[in-house]
Amino acid sequence: MMKNLFSVAGLTLLSRVTGFFRDVMLGAILGAGLLADAFYVAFRLPNHFRAIFGEGAFNAAYVPSYARVLETQGSESAKSFSSQIFTLLLGSQLVLLALAWVFMPQVVSALAPGFDQEPAKFDAAVTLTRITFPYLLLITLVTLHSGTLNAQRHFAAAAFAPVLLNLAMIATLALAFLFPTAAHAAAWGVAISGMLQLVLLMVAARRANVLAGFARPRCSADLKQFFSAVLPAVIGSAGVQIALFADTIIATLLPTGSVSAIYYADRIYQLPIGVVGIAAGTVLLPEMSRLLAAGDKDAAFHVQNRTMAITLAICAPFATVFVLMPELIMRGVFLRGAFTAEAATAAAEVLMAYGTGLLAMVLIRSAVASFQSQGDTRTPMMISLGSVAINVVLKLFLYEPLGAAGLAYATAIGAWVNFGLLVFIALRKGYMQFDPRLTRVGISVANAAFSLVLLSMQGVEPLRRFSQSLTRFSDELTLALVGLSGSLLYGLILLLCLTSYGVPLWRQNDKDAL
Repeated sequence: MMKNLFSVAGLTLLSRVTGFFRDVMLGAILGAGLLADAFYVAFRLPNHFRAIFGEGAFNAAYVPSYARVLETQGSESAKSFSSQIFTLLLGSQLVLLALAWVFMPQVVSALAPGFDQEPAKFDAAVTLTRITFPYLLLITLVTLHSGTLNAQRHFAAAAFAPVLLNLAMIATLALAFLFPTAAHAAAWGVAISGMLQLVLLMVAARRANVLAGFARPRCSADLKQFFSAVLPAVIGSAGVQIALFADTIIATLLPTGSVSAIYYADRIYQLPIGVVGIAAGTVLLPEMSRLLAAGDKDAAFHVQNRTMAITLAICAPFATVFVLMPELIMRGVFLRGAFTAEAATAAAEVLMAYGTGLLAMVLIRSAVASFQSQGDTRTPMMISLGSVAINVVLKLFLYEPLGAAGLAYATAIGAWVNFGLLVFIALRKGYMQFDPRLTRVGISVANAAFSLVLLSMQGVEPLRRFSQSLTRFSDELTLALVGLSGSLLYGLILLLCLTSYGVPLWRQNDKDAL
């Protein structure tokens, strides 16, 4: 399983690296003004719906259901099952797309009410969202093929697919002179990437002989069980997206540039979530489902603990630096072209707020797997809805005094409530069981992260002065030097602590190594 985890994480890292270059281009070309705000709303809306109807809810119900049919009835029955789901999914998405195109002005008015006061921004958002919305249909079908391949332990194609989004947007931005504006170029890049990703996943599924086709849905026990699981998952995912919708809605009521500040901070914040958190959940869910279906509960707990330990060790330094030096990150990454120092400061405040909830966010997917692998999607749904209610209420209280950063703080608090309740209830139900090694890893990570606190207090200013004496690209060089020295320091302290606590790093047998 660890091989699959690092394979998915490596390809996801490639996606994030190409996404980094995409966002640098967007920042330099669009900046944080009217067109940028309009595009980021157009980009976020189909992604909100995708998370509701696609990868979040769908995978939670589909992967365990498909794995169970495959394990108990064989590959032909599993293929028939996936084809029936494919037919239903395609039909529902075509209806949603048609309705969205017709009523797009009303959709934008409801989800970005602040734009109503600025006709140019509102018209741009409507036009751009009509361009990007077909991405939802395409990426939802991608999600089905990804779930099938993941259940068959083929992870590479699904992990690589998001790279195509970044490459398509980079290509269209490079050809922006052919479009009315750079925002139109970026929007068309989103739509084109959906088709590219679907073609990639269909080819991979065909090669694995698991490509879903059209099949008349039958009211079978397997289909009934799938829908009994998917409904709570949709409601749970909708709850999370309600909180994100609230971010979009409230940010449009803030001054111009607030939507963009949230977007740029989110792109940095999503790096560890995507590379580690989502990759861990993607690999862990089918692995736990398979082990539990085979009756090996101890092995399922073991792979969950190993996954959470690795997630914690990798993501703790990100959380630390996001809180301690967010402006250094935003200036080093984005400060060029149309992206001003004021925009960097605004985005840094949001990044610092997001950083306080990063560890909870990356561990949530591993905790949710405790329930989903058991076929229980109702409990995570109820926890998610409760956490979202707290999240939204906090946003309404914090956005006026704290601006865009207040929305991010509410997200962070909601994430910790969600994660804490998941762990508490999973332990009570016997769906999760911590081992001593996870505790020792947690203590080691805390010690290593504290070394980064000392680095931020004593080392950043000397490195900044050194960079300024060498080059006009001082922000970029300072960020590189701090990143390199911090990585070495954190890695060294973590290694020493793990060794002193007796946690082996290299495999002695399957249950020994971290």
